[in-house]
Amino acid sequence: MLAVPRYAVFGHPVGHSLSPRLHAAFAVQTGVALEYTAIDAPPERFAEIVHAHFNSDGRGANVTLPDKRLAFELADTHTRVAQRVGVANVLTRLPDGRIEAHNTDGTGLVRDLRERHCVALRGARVLLLGAGGAAQATAWALLDEGVDELVIANRTTARALALSDALAQPRHVCVSEWNALGRSGSFDLILNATSAGVRGDALPLPSSLFRAGSFACDLAYGAAALPFIAWAREAGARMAIDGLGMLAETAADSFERWHGVRPGTDAALHVLREAADQARK
Repeated sequence: MLAVPRYAVFGHPVGHSLSPRLHAAFAVQTGVALEYTAIDAPPERFAEIVHAHFNSDGRGANVTLPDKRLAFELADTHTRVAQRVGVANVLTRLPDGRIEAHNTDGTGLVRDLRERHCVALRGARVLLLGAGGAAQATAWALLDEGVDELVIANRTTARALALSDALAQPRHVCVSEWNALGRSGSFDLILNATSAGVRGDALPLPSSLFRAGSFACDLAYGAAALPFIAWAREAGARMAIDGLGMLAETAADSFERWHGVRPGTDAALHVLREAADQARK
């Protein structure tokens, strides 16, 4: 009897992750047999735990905070997307035994914005809050979609400058100091890629960042996204969403990479919404 292929999501903490529910839903939808679990992986033990997974017939893994850079560093080979971003949220064991790093964060977010919410990205003026791994992937994907101006703001300005330098597109990318955002004008799209909501920290922002028709998105989901969404709605955003749609799309990308079939995400996203609502009760 053949063993069921094993997959996992690694992070710290990771008990809140909805990825196991997502992949279970995808498996039912596509008829793919798999085992998918959430595994806590503190950064100091990340390499040990991941290697144990792959040495025990693990086929692939998703990676979430705070382990994405460690995942990139652990891998034996990297896709072009992972190389330019410098962090990974997908690890795959190749037929020759090597571990490949890939990143689906940016493409997953863009697909959710463009196809599910009809957000026009080409020619848009975008504010990206944060400069960590998710922000890096997001920035590249937005530039690929043809945004006209990408303004990056981070509490530590040096990190925003480092990201801007890595993007190397001065015609389309600039940096704003956090306390100068009130002088940055308004934006078509505001993305929160900071960890403020996860940490429960305040995220003071001026309402002048919004214009008529502005769209807001927090890359986090669940309780962590609620403060930003509440502020965006109060400040006048046409629509404000969390990152559940992005999560569904990034998961579908990794599922397709591993199994050769892309699942539909709408039904799975409905399952996620129900799970997230239940968790808040």
